[in-house]
Amino acid sequence: MSPKTKRKVETICLLSGIWFIVALPLPWIINDPDVSQQQLTVIIQMVALISIPFVALAVAWTLKPELTHNS
Repeated sequence: MSPKTKRKVETICLLSGIWFIVALPLPWIINDPDVSQQQLTVIIQMVALISIPFVALAVAWTLKPELTHNS
């Protein structure tokens, strides 16, 4: 793997990791005993689905940085 490709892969992994680490623990911030396990599962699924476009944008902008420039 070339150094440029390796750096891109590392950047993509870092961005994805940061996003999921920040986004997925959100349900546990609300430490409410009235919240059921089923509700927490739904919240986790919603946060994960919402995260997908942001991770995809990070990957696209890492692979094709010219997409971020205005003409």
